[in-house]
Amino acid sequence: MTMTVPPFSWPLTDAFVDRAGEQQMLEAWWSEATREPIAMIGRRRVGKSWLFRRFAHGKPAVILVAEQLPAQSQLTRFADILEPLLKFRPDLPDVQTLVRVLYRMAAEQKILAIIDEFPWMLGSSAAEAQQTLSSIQAVMEEERDNSNLKLILCGSQVAQMEALFAERNPTHGRLRQLSVRPVDFHDAALFLPTLSPIAAFERFAIAGGMPMYLSKLSTGTLRDAVCNMVLHKDAPLFQEGRRIVDQELREPRVYFAILEQLAGGARGANEIGQHISSETNAVIKYLHNLEELRLVSKHVPFGAAPNTRSGRWRLDDDFLRFWFRFVFPFQSDLESGLVPASLFDTEITPVIAEHVAPSFESWCLHWLRSNSVAGATKFGNWWGNAADEFRSTRQRTSEEIDAAGSARNQVVVVAEAKWTTKQLGPAIIDDIERFKIPALRQSVKVAKRPHIVLFSKSGYTPALHAVADATDHITLVDVAAALGTRHESPAPA
Repeated sequence: MTMTVPPFSWPLTDAFVDRAGEQQMLEAWWSEATREPIAMIGRRRVGKSWLFRRFAHGKPAVILVAEQLPAQSQLTRFADILEPLLKFRPDLPDVQTLVRVLYRMAAEQKILAIIDEFPWMLGSSAAEAQQTLSSIQAVMEEERDNSNLKLILCGSQVAQMEALFAERNPTHGRLRQLSVRPVDFHDAALFLPTLSPIAAFERFAIAGGMPMYLSKLSTGTLRDAVCNMVLHKDAPLFQEGRRIVDQELREPRVYFAILEQLAGGARGANEIGQHISSETNAVIKYLHNLEELRLVSKHVPFGAAPNTRSGRWRLDDDFLRFWFRFVFPFQSDLESGLVPASLFDTEITPVIAEHVAPSFESWCLHWLRSNSVAGATKFGNWWGNAADEFRSTRQRTSEEIDAAGSARNQVVVVAEAKWTTKQLGPAIIDDIERFKIPALRQSVKVAKRPHIVLFSKSGYTPALHAVADATDHITLVDVAAALGTRHESPAPA
């Protein structure tokens, strides 16, 4: 085929924010001689389409976006797109022919071809998908050595896209994976440029690291943004939690129930099973499915064996944690006339700090890793029994430490994170040294005097500052300054 594909022009290039690492990887791949296709994987709304369009800008590129249509209808649409470039209408009876046409288009010119929502091209059954992938792989083997094609297969159905790399699939070992994940807070702040660091973090704890959600919640008061973009029955994110689960999973009602329990604070499979009247083993199976989709994860106390029975499940996606706690249980009421502002004032405002707290604890762990406090190299949360002397008198039954860090298998730093409206005072040091560290010593090796790091949204009292100034083993982090620091350099208060 003798033809020329013109450079792709994307009018929103100047509005694109961040993803520097992913862009660098894609540009390196474009420059390499490799003919290895890329499989770009990421949940809906994570920003894949903006990323690949930004990458395609200025390059000779063909972008084909699949939809949930019958196969032949979809291929007819693609023929419509390719016809002006080829100067004739291609006959596309199946997906493998489409792939062959794309490879032959690049016989004389280096071309970027992107097939978005690729799983929708594979058929409705596992057997049909397997057969289609085999045919596609055969075409790749036949055509790639005589082609300059750079091919990206993109998809939001995480499980199906990751299955492309499974040993059972013909594409195993023949694709390069690029996972597009939610952004961290400091990248998320780029979407919230008019907000203070504290206010921006609060939005981040609701939107998570999803660029589209961040953009929707970026303006106005928190109350107005949540009501207008999430709680109103016609809001763009009102049905978002359902769409995410429906897209990926069968038996969505069971997953809705499990996610609602996790969002409400349930942690163990047995506890969840009791609330939804399901056997623990069945719940564990569902949880593992959610884990494969990067929605939940299992955690064990710092220093414990991975198979310990005290593991806890967490809903990692902040937006889903918010949606399943504050939207899902009230959807029918909101659709029937409940005023979003009333729901926000009654159900959300009193516990918004509680919702933000897990996100803040995760950020604090990231800060500790970035700043190498006390030389620690491994970090995590810890929970367990209170020290024996306090358990025996029932003065304390259990303890939790927001973050612990170890060096050479010895805990050298402990940290507490408080997203509250009150300043921290000296009592927290007494609580850590008298109760928490002795409990920790019962399960892991702890340095004689571990470094204590405190994170407080509202700062610290003069008395606590005086205590910290009098010793070298207490650090008070200026949270507002650290949140506003792009590279997270140490910021003692």
